[in-house]
Amino acid sequence: MTDKDLYFYEPSKGHGLKHDPFNAIIAPRPIGWISSRDTKGHVNLAPYSFFNAFCYVPPIIGFSSTNWKDTVENIQQTGEFVWNLATMDLAKHMNATAAHVAPEVDEFEIAGLTAVPGKLVNVPRVGESPVAFECKVSDIVRLKGADGKEADAWLTLGEVVAVHIDKAMIKDGVYQTAAARPIVRAGRRGDYFEIKPENMFEMVRPD
Repeated sequence: MTDKDLYFYEPSKGHGLKHDPFNAIIAPRPIGWISSRDTKGHVNLAPYSFFNAFCYVPPIIGFSSTNWKDTVENIQQTGEFVWNLATMDLAKHMNATAAHVAPEVDEFEIAGLTAVPGKLVNVPRVGESPVAFECKVSDIVRLKGADGKEADAWLTLGEVVAVHIDKAMIKDGVYQTAAARPIVRAGRRGDYFEIKPENMFEMVRPD
């Protein structure tokens, strides 16, 4: 075992650094670029940095929202949302949708994006995005600490009921992950990575 000069801290007592390293260590993370609609018809589009996939059958994805934001409120009201793949070409558009605006303000318009109606849900997808998942909510869970104290954060889980993929991203029947040049979160408030084909490598599992 190699000796390391370790920096140690207990999160409950503070990290003592210039920036909290937590979300920089758990990185890169895919972006939960979520579109939703409230019962009055107002559309919302916002990015979430705590996002991932959790189950194959049924296919389930989820994102965590710090504070009860418009997206979670909309999803609780309607039970539907759409995840849109954030790519390098759409990075500035995605960032524009992170603005704090009133619920009735349409982030699609702010970011200059096309809202394309869903096929199985009454929520639009980002027309410029190469991939979108239409989802039905399976659960909304308020997170809590080991002591049982509730956190100001909610995990929204949804079953993917419809998938849209730009055919340019499919080669010989295989989706080319890096071809879309997805962007992923890398910590702090504005650090990102771009996924590129030349950085991909394969390791076959021993089983």
